[in-house]
Amino acid sequence: MDLSGSTALVTGANRGLGRHMVENLLARGATVYAAARDLATVQTKGAIAIQVDLTRPQSIVAAAEATGDVTLLINNAGSFTGTDLLTGSMDQIELEMNTHYYGTLAMARAFAPQLASNGGGAMLNVLSVLSWFAVAPDGAYCAAKSAEWALTNALRAQLSAQGTLVTALHVGYMDTDMSRTVTADKSDPAEIATRALNAVERGEREFVADDVSRHVQAALAGGVAQLYPA
Repeated sequence: MDLSGSTALVTGANRGLGRHMVENLLARGATVYAAARDLATVQTKGAIAIQVDLTRPQSIVAAAEATGDVTLLINNAGSFTGTDLLTGSMDQIELEMNTHYYGTLAMARAFAPQLASNGGGAMLNVLSVLSWFAVAPDGAYCAAKSAEWALTNALRAQLSAQGTLVTALHVGYMDTDMSRTVTADKSDPAEIATRALNAVERGEREFVADDVSRHVQAALAGGVAQLYPA
């Protein structure tokens, strides 16, 4: 897919990885809808600000109706509440699932017909190494990202018939606001944006961005004993 001639819509486009995706696409010559809950937070020159709140399905439908020319959908927006599954707030657990799973599903349902009418195009879902590996204190996020991974795989199979490439991005910590309290090594989100978009251009169905994600992916074959040694 030639991204220089694409029209992209990026959710969570006002900061972090999403903002770098928008900047990178604009530099390649793409037209970019920068989606965020608050339009005033979209500051990237040249981007078309559009309101999308993944927890409000009506805003997603409205965004699809307001566009019509999207050929690349990037499901990037996310939440991270740090919620424990057993003791945490059910409202926070539902927020994680509504954002990562139901929100991504609603975006796919709203924009798949548009992608089809524009030749198929592509969808890039920003996942996580925690799609594959659960950390107990952050169980709500892990469960939601795992659900989004399964959703991505199902969409890939279903949307191939209309010529839509579905690419999954798996990445560990990035140097963004979401991980500001994390002291572990972090990837540069600008670099991740470049490499992930290059993967879409190459037609890759999955892009594993860093060493920690590659390590966990390799460990999946070993099952629970390898992933969670006693």
